[in-house]
Amino acid sequence: MTPNAASPSSGPSGPSRRSFLASTAVATAAVAGGMPLLAACGGSDSGSREGTTSGKAADKLLPAYVASTVAKPDLPSKNGSAAGFTGKVDLAALATSVPDKLGTGAPFKIMSPFWGSPPKAGCAYYTALDAAAGTKVTWQNQDGNTYGQKLGAVLASSSIPDMVVVPSWELVGKISNAVTAKFMDLGPYLAGDKVKKYPNLAAIPSDAWRMGIFGGALRGIPMPSATASWIVPYYRKDIFDKKGYTVPGSPDEFLSWAKDVTSAKAKVWACGDMNWTAWNIFGVRGSGPIGWNIGDDGKLTYRIEQPEYLEALEWTRKLFDAGVVHPDDKARSGDAGQRFTAGQILVFNSDMSAWYGKTAEQAASQPDFQIEGMDIFGVDGGDPALYAAQPAGIWSMIRKGASKTTIENALAAADFAAAPYGTKERMLVDYGVEGTHYTVKDGVPVKTDQGNSEVINAWVMLAAPAAYYAHPDYPDVARKQVEWQQRMGAFMKKTSTYGMNIVEPTRYANLSSQFEQLEIDYVRGNRKLSDVQAAISTWKSSGGDKLRDWYKRLIDKNGSGN
Repeated sequence: MTPNAASPSSGPSGPSRRSFLASTAVATAAVAGGMPLLAACGGSDSGSREGTTSGKAADKLLPAYVASTVAKPDLPSKNGSAAGFTGKVDLAALATSVPDKLGTGAPFKIMSPFWGSPPKAGCAYYTALDAAAGTKVTWQNQDGNTYGQKLGAVLASSSIPDMVVVPSWELVGKISNAVTAKFMDLGPYLAGDKVKKYPNLAAIPSDAWRMGIFGGALRGIPMPSATASWIVPYYRKDIFDKKGYTVPGSPDEFLSWAKDVTSAKAKVWACGDMNWTAWNIFGVRGSGPIGWNIGDDGKLTYRIEQPEYLEALEWTRKLFDAGVVHPDDKARSGDAGQRFTAGQILVFNSDMSAWYGKTAEQAASQPDFQIEGMDIFGVDGGDPALYAAQPAGIWSMIRKGASKTTIENALAAADFAAAPYGTKERMLVDYGVEGTHYTVKDGVPVKTDQGNSEVINAWVMLAAPAAYYAHPDYPDVARKQVEWQQRMGAFMKKTSTYGMNIVEPTRYANLSSQFEQLEIDYVRGNRKLSDVQAAISTWKSSGGDKLRDWYKRLIDKNGSGN
């Protein structure tokens, strides 16, 4: 079985935050996210739709937690990591997590982002899942790359599908407020012991459920994610070993190594755009609500106010200035992952899933290919200062006004999708039907062409079990993924907004929007440092300081996430 963690292709060079998050959300088998948790200064449907609910107020809204005992991981979660399964699955002894069909077969519609070509309605995969879960789903799959536009239009209309998948990176502008206005409170069906009707949903960790609170009510069914989740600086271990390269252990060492190994004549460059890793090396917090934090000095600051913010940008610019970044990465064209596997760049950034994806992709054509994750080092070569990711960042929600029958069938589908590793339900969600969507070779399930075209990002978007990695065909990759997260997680800190699903006032919706392009331009030498500094000053005067005051009141009322 495959992990419920992000598993896309590497994506384009120099991705935007949204496209990068979108790419990391989709996997061959499942998805995980990461975003913030505060949710309503004012409270429920009749009150304010901005703010947060946390602490004791949130605890009253949560489903009871009942851990799954179906399968014991070989590598338990530690330091915020996912769990790891490194052995083969006994396909003949898979457990059952949904002994009785919870769905009644009543039809309902689901809108969800989809990357790639959606399978046809009535395909063998959809038919098999409906039969097993007792559901009858009409999928309204939308292009994941433009999902925000479609989501905004649908939420502004009077015709909303029965169930809608909402990713955290689309919670901007009016969409954030529409979530509270258009989706129902699931508390009457899931709060407290009520969730025990849906044992797989009950096994979702409470921190992830807390992220599903919007506008003072439990509205989102979450996809949990490991909090020790960061962009990984991958390197070509096979080439490093062959050339005798030493893995760099500091920013200065990386730059020096990069200059030594780059040869435009040989068409080999040290790396792609390293800005995503630079944020972690220099200890810069993420964007959005999780970028706010109260420091040791008691002051509340946003990420762009950290001194390390400019330091990270300057280091990334040094790489571009030194000519060690591939020209296509500088031009933000093509696929950095393909350049990596072709040996044109020796280091590139991607999410955790690329570890498995690239290993499996290159197994036949490049038997010597080895991908490894470089440990993130600190500014002076010491320990890094890393910030925890949010425990969930994608939710499925049910529209207000849905009938009781529709609600129960939607929850039945989500419960089936959240089946844990080692179950028949997880196997069906991740691989489909044996003989049709996969075959078994040496005890390992291998997808057929039909499986690769049908068993992709649909059911996995509805819910997920606690984060884990499991690759029966490459068990060593699962071990490396978990151990990397455990090592890096030892240096993890939480921000003041950790675990809070915060909906900012709409008047601040576009306050920070200019920084993404500014960062892209600056590191490529197209803007000056003074331009970035001026943008920070403008941010403060045009609303940043007022937004800070708003966050201060929010944290004073709800408590700090750290």
